[in-house]
Amino acid sequence: MTLQELWQLFPVILTAPDKQWNQWAADEIVCLHTLLGPSCTAIHHIGSTAIEGIWAKPIIDLLAETDSNLHFADIKCRLLNAGYLCMHETENRISFNKGYTPAGFADKVFHFHLRLTGDHDEIYFRDYLNTHNDIAKEYEALKRSLCKTYEHDRDGYTNAKSEFVRHYTAIAKSRITEAP
Repeated sequence: MTLQELWQLFPVILTAPDKQWNQWAADEIVCLHTLLGPSCTAIHHIGSTAIEGIWAKPIIDLLAETDSNLHFADIKCRLLNAGYLCMHETENRISFNKGYTPAGFADKVFHFHLRLTGDHDEIYFRDYLNTHNDIAKEYEALKRSLCKTYEHDRDGYTNAKSEFVRHYTAIAKSRITEAP
């Protein structure tokens, strides 16, 4: 299947906030902790479904941290055996997904990002938007304005949001380092 065919099958769709998202994330985190054991130092719910009150793609993003990329091969094997698909892999990052079927999205869809401890800018962005509702609503408006244009171009959609995300992540990180 080509990338274009995949994007047709799995379009960018935004939905109203759903109270179930946090529970789905919590349930999957429990399963992942059981599956991965102490190889992960932390697992976080990130992405738009972790930002209170905004429209989002109904995909739960999770970010796991491990203290060494020596754990990557073992974690990858365990996730593949548990039904996750490996989507992208570099020396210090691996991305997986679950809930993509030949017929389209399953009822629950997850993206799982494996990183080294401390490689978690998404947490700064999530926390900043959760404490700055006006900026969260700006982000929601941006996403909604891009949704139709990039409905079948997930990379374009992500790239079009990147400057906003970088800007507010930098602000969030600078406030952490400035704190007494």
